Amino acid sequence: MTTIDPRPLVPAHSPAAPAARRVSLPMANHRPRPYTGPSKAEVVATREQYLSPGLFHIYKEPLMIVEGNMQYLWDETGKQYLDGFAGIVTVSVGHCHPRVVERVQRQVETLTHATTIYLHPTIGEFGKLLAEHFPAGSGLTQSYFTNSGSEANEVAFLSAREFTGNVDIISLRNGYHGGTSATMGAVAHSSWKFKSNVSANNKYATPGYCYRCPLGLTYPSCGVKCARDTEELIRYETSGQVAAFIGEPIQGVGGVVVPPPEYFKIVYDIVRKYGGLCIADEVQTGFGRTGDHFWGFENWGVTPDMVTMAKGIGNGIPLGAMTTRPDIAKMMKNRIHFNTFGGNPISMAQGLATLQVIDAEGIQRNAREVGGYLKGLLMELMEKQPLIGDVRGMGLMLGVELVRDRQTKEPASTETAEVLELARERGVLLGKGGLYGNVLRIKPPMCLTKEDAAYLAQTIDEALTMIAARTK
Repeated sequence: MTTIDPRPLVPAHSPAAPAARRVSLPMANHRPRPYTGPSKAEVVATREQYLSPGLFHIYKEPLMIVEGNMQYLWDETGKQYLDGFAGIVTVSVGHCHPRVVERVQRQVETLTHATTIYLHPTIGEFGKLLAEHFPAGSGLTQSYFTNSGSEANEVAFLSAREFTGNVDIISLRNGYHGGTSATMGAVAHSSWKFKSNVSANNKYATPGYCYRCPLGLTYPSCGVKCARDTEELIRYETSGQVAAFIGEPIQGVGGVVVPPPEYFKIVYDIVRKYGGLCIADEVQTGFGRTGDHFWGFENWGVTPDMVTMAKGIGNGIPLGAMTTRPDIAKMMKNRIHFNTFGGNPISMAQGLATLQVIDAEGIQRNAREVGGYLKGLLMELMEKQPLIGDVRGMGLMLGVELVRDRQTKEPASTETAEVLELARERGVLLGKGGLYGNVLRIKPPMCLTKEDAAYLAQTIDEALTMIAARTK
């Protein structure tokens, strides 16, 4: 692995660059196989002819990824990339982690499909281990496995409505909960849903977005009014009846929005006062990503009635789950309901192996330590890069909000897209999000090293310096 130079990071184009060595992209302990498949042009042509035009590219020039190993990826030319986005927070313990691969290969050779109407040992083993990772006394012991986070949230909505007898779902205005009809109905942002997803049974509460407070207030003198407004929403828009509130402990697509520490406790208390259940959408925050805790909701001292999860639960395989208490779980017996592929042996084998690796290799601790180191580097960048308006997040779920003016907070959306392109040229893959598309989303595989983190921060520094030089 490359040794990090302890001297300050210096952009490549800086006059001082020749005298101060730069941090190089750490080289993976993996040699990719020569790519022998269709050319990139052929892949693009096939995709355009036969796949939905709704599929989009994150880069101006489409990126073709053909191999992965831990925190690194390779394109068809053999160029190595540091994955700073984990396939949209999907890869938790590393691409093609050998222990996960070995466990899945054994399962594929034995049995690839058996629906839950038959018995298979792995689903129960996984359910048990998953339950053991929830706080003692929470009652969160029973899981319903699905193929995605969207399905998991659908099951949570269904369970809440059956349990309470109410129908209204409250979500946060800049939250994101999936791509099915009901879950898109729980999304307020017009860019993230279709017109047909509008539903009278969805209400949108004020998020705890302190950097861009929707109410124009300042924490803590605000009294966390954003959270307290949930009571008015319930009283005046739901006739005092609510089935559930759903919220991401830290909003992902919405721009890595970290709420005030009291926010969720206030909201949960209000929702329960009116008979509703509380759902923690842990699709992006779960499985140790926030560092200090295994689940994002634990950072706020609350216990939800239901927890939904996907992405990192299976380290890249289509897998999701909804975990809840037995009294809520039994509502699924009210009708015949099953999921043909939810809980299939292959997904269960990969999910179980992933959770075992998280425990065995100290993945949560690494997210805390390396994430804290990376956040510190990004905070230092904010001192020298005026385009950075805010750095936020926990563990290895970090966001950097770019603005053209720190006083007006005008979103630097175009510049954010430029950073992604410049980072890609330097072998770093990042994501972007937020209401204005001006937040760099940094959510790498949780096996990231400090060497990787230093290179990632340096890459952002170089990109912002280049953009600033162009605009002078």
